Amino acid sequence: MDSYATNTVFVEGVLDEHRIGDSRFSWSPDVSLGWLDGRDIAHFDGGRYTTRDPIWLVAGGARLHYGDAGDWYRPLFLSFQPALHTGRTQALSTPYEFVSTLGWQGRRFSVQIRHISNGNLHHPNRGETMALVGVAFNP
Repeated sequence: MDSYATNTVFVEGVLDEHRIGDSRFSWSPDVSLGWLDGRDIAHFDGGRYTTRDPIWLVAGGARLHYGDAGDWYRPLFLSFQPALHTGRTQALSTPYEFVSTLGWQGRRFSVQIRHISNGNLHHPNRGETMALVGVAFNP
């Protein structure tokens, strides 16, 4: 938020993939559980929302892929998830948010750019944007 970093952890589950008709697009159900630590930013302390609340977040939606297995771009994905969370901050000021992610998922590792925001439905709406690096565990 506003170039103030904080610690963040997400656990994500991606379920079985489904082809969309005869197209080269496919989707998978995608669920996330996340935690974003609060921040100590004094100039927000007098406002309705501070930056100090840690946030627990649960989200569920869809992950989209394009292409066939073996295509170089197949590991790229886009996901969208509505979310519910605890706490209120300058960045996440409503009990609901929207999670948008652009990423790459290899066999064991992933890299993602994720943005969480209420879609400008409530102010303040600073949102959280983060770079995530992940490790995959296949049960």
